[in-house]
Amino acid sequence: MRERHPCPGTLQPLASERDLFANFDRMRREIDELFGDAFERSGFRGRGFSPSVDVYYEDDPPRAVVKADLAGVEIEDVALEIQGRRLLIAGERRAEQAEGRLFQQIEIESGPFRRAVELGADVVGDQARASYEDGILVVEVPLARREQRVRRVPIEESRGS
Repeated sequence: MRERHPCPGTLQPLASERDLFANFDRMRREIDELFGDAFERSGFRGRGFSPSVDVYYEDDPPRAVVKADLAGVEIEDVALEIQGRRLLIAGERRAEQAEGRLFQQIEIESGPFRRAVELGADVVGDQARASYEDGILVVEVPLARREQRVRRVPIEESRGS
């Protein structure tokens, strides 16, 4: 049986703006994972770790929600900043004391971290709220309202030379 292709000249539906950002984020994470694995296999590892995050948008009220996996991190060791559309999560996961232990394997990363999350919309940083429960940090930032006001622009006449 032959595959059916769309008729020439027909338009395919465009992805929504949110889908485009989601695909870009997914691609960036995959590249990070690819190069991260290459660095780990070569024995080169940076200090600290990069927490995993989920970013999504809700409508009632309109807001961006960022969830970060910070298991084992004391909340007193975490700082948040919002600069424009960028949410910065920084802190440190302290290493366990190794006294009296002979480790076979160590996979839980520790050390300082700094994660910048680019949001896909303008936000009102002054109204952000954050909570922390069971190792998950949840940051909610209201979306900025688009300016609905109509502004008339005067047209100036050119003065002839």
